[in-house]
Amino acid sequence: MTFPEARKVLGLGPDEDPRPHLEEFKAARERIAEMVRGAPNETLGLRYQQGLMEFDQALAAVYEHLEILGLSPKRERITEDMPVAPPAATEPAREESVRPAAKPATSETPDDVKVEAAPRRSRAPAFFLWFLVFLIGGVGGALLYVKNERDKELRRMARITYLEREGAVFIDNRRWQDAEASFDEIERLDPGSEIARMGRRSIEAGMAEEQKQFIGYWTGQAIAELDAGRIDEADAAIRQITSRFPNEAEAAPIVARIAEARDLQSRDRRLDQIRALIAAREWDQALASAGTMLTENQTDEDAKALLAEAESGRARHQENLRKAADLYEQAKQKDAGRFDQEALDWLREAVSLDPENGEIRGLFEKMSSYTRTLRIPDDFATPAEALAEARENDRIVLGEGSWKGPLVLTAGVVFEGTEAGKTIIECPPDGGSALTIGPDCKGARISGITIRHESIQLTGNDRFSAALVRGGAASFIDCRFIDASGHGLAVIEKGEALVQRCEFRDNGWNGAAAIGDGAVLEVRESESTGNFENGFEAWNGAALTLVRNRCSDNSRNGIHVDTRSATAQLQGNQLSGNREFGIVLSSAGGGEVVRNIARGNLLGGIVIRRPAASLTISGNEAASNQGPGLVLETGISPDSIVDNKVSKNKGGEVIADINLGPEVGGEDEPER
Repeated sequence: MTFPEARKVLGLGPDEDPRPHLEEFKAARERIAEMVRGAPNETLGLRYQQGLMEFDQALAAVYEHLEILGLSPKRERITEDMPVAPPAATEPAREESVRPAAKPATSETPDDVKVEAAPRRSRAPAFFLWFLVFLIGGVGGALLYVKNERDKELRRMARITYLEREGAVFIDNRRWQDAEASFDEIERLDPGSEIARMGRRSIEAGMAEEQKQFIGYWTGQAIAELDAGRIDEADAAIRQITSRFPNEAEAAPIVARIAEARDLQSRDRRLDQIRALIAAREWDQALASAGTMLTENQTDEDAKALLAEAESGRARHQENLRKAADLYEQAKQKDAGRFDQEALDWLREAVSLDPENGEIRGLFEKMSSYTRTLRIPDDFATPAEALAEARENDRIVLGEGSWKGPLVLTAGVVFEGTEAGKTIIECPPDGGSALTIGPDCKGARISGITIRHESIQLTGNDRFSAALVRGGAASFIDCRFIDASGHGLAVIEKGEALVQRCEFRDNGWNGAAAIGDGAVLEVRESESTGNFENGFEAWNGAALTLVRNRCSDNSRNGIHVDTRSATAQLQGNQLSGNREFGIVLSSAGGGEVVRNIARGNLLGGIVIRRPAASLTISGNEAASNQGPGLVLETGISPDSIVDNKVSKNKGGEVIADINLGPEVGGEDEPER
């Protein structure tokens, strides 16, 4: 470094003597060295080090110049203590002198007086002193200005370094506004800063990544809720996105799906209301509601089916009323004041067909009185006590309330409740079946009773049914079989059960089942819903007849037929919302499957296996199932089922030549 350059670095004027400032330079150097040692980070430390090196070069140039002029002792290492040069004389030494006597100066005056001139004192020393003061002051001010400017620069650089690190921390913690503020301050401190530019790019990238993750999470959540059928939860999830990013493209199709799901949910709710009206025999309201839905959408197959069912139900109801009136007239003509089983059976059926007809019920009570009637709790405290005294053809009437089982019928008695929802027979799940029809009981009639377990036990293979027909024969009319650990009703050991207008709901296995050679189960105009396996099932040689029943929302199939050599008759049944198939035909020795409707089942409509090929299968409908409409095992020709209607099934209409494993339908289940 040249001496003039060193002067600029140290803040010296062009002609200023550096020797008086050597101590100041030394102290300044130590302050810079201390800043290097105490730098808050490596970047700032390097910058301080560069300044120290420049300062040292300037000092070295000054010492070298003074040595050349012989005005300073030989310089020592700059990093060690440096000797202080003697101050240079700033003005010549004053000498004492005797002023010579001045010659008197004379001049003529108006009054002719001679005046002696006063001696003049030289102003040069004072001027020089003041000049020196101003010079030293200027140099000191310049040095102070340089120091302040350097301190300001160091503080600025330190602040930038701090802000850079602070901004990075804010970015890592996704505090975008705070990070933006940090880099804005860097921009103000250093316009056009590369650090600020890169920081803002990092903020943009981080925000974009956060938005992507946010949208990905909530879209996934919304889809999961939709798939689970939780529409309100799906809507809440997608609103997390639309409230922050109204124009987000990924949200649009999900919003559309939610709207569609709401429409379907509303539609399903209306369909359920129509079904409830049909079940309650409110035919006119059911017809009006189904007609309204068809007016809104003429292609709605479910509404068409319910309209047809309501029309059929109303026609059947009107036919029932006519039949009830005919039976009443026949029984009335046979009333001779004594017991008549045939007339009593006619009246019992007439009461079931037209329960609100007081005239029919009055004659039924009259002719029932010709037999012995045992009333509980009027005549006996418990049903068990009454059954112990009952004889063939006795009538046992249970009052309202819950009656403890297990009970066993051993004689062909009439066992009546006041109403299925008000008269209950129950027992613990490990106590057996609440009601059993024994082998010697022939022709028992049970009506208006709810039969259940006190609680459901869903573990183990040895689970009891709510009601059991064990070798005897019984008719169940207007009864409910619910909350059983096993089947709602089981028919075994060549037992026979005729079921009319009953309900099977929420049972641990099937709604009703027939098992084994010689067992017979006939179910008409009944409903089996929400059971943990099939709605109705027969296997191992049991015969099955199902007419105009509804099987819905069961965990497996609506109906499973595996009767082997026994016959199966399935007519006019409706299968919907089951988690597997509407109907599975595994085997049968003969019979027919006609006019059944399988709609909206999860795995498909109707499955036909090769051992069931002897069945006549025609006039059935498989529509709008989530799986295929018809599934045909290898060996079944599609030409054999052409008389069936198959449409709008998501898994295809007819799937043929399928090798079905033994698990389909459940024929390999253990004996229960």
